[in-house]
Amino acid sequence: PVRVRRMFGGAGLFREERMFGLLADDVLYFKCDSQNLAAFEDAGCPPFRYEAKGKPMVMSYRRCPDEALDDPELLREWAQRGWEAALRAPLSAKKKKAG
Repeated sequence: PVRVRRMFGGAGLFREERMFGLLADDVLYFKCDSQNLAAFEDAGCPPFRYEAKGKPMVMSYRRCPDEALDDPELLREWAQRGWEAALRAPLSAKKKKAG
């Protein structure tokens, strides 16, 4: 099951306490890493950017392709890419202790 938690003025999508998706300003993003970056780049998916203390910041999340929002099977494929990236990411000390 997927759990939604409010954060950063948006919402994080979690599965098994790992964040694999982000909803910000009505835009859906999925976790990205070196192993799935090419797929996101090939689909023209820009990274999630925000400003902190006057500096631009980029997170390891990429926009979901618009065509996936109208196709449940395609959306599942992109969500799976995000989930797999979340599984590859190391757990923080806080999450390891809780788990």
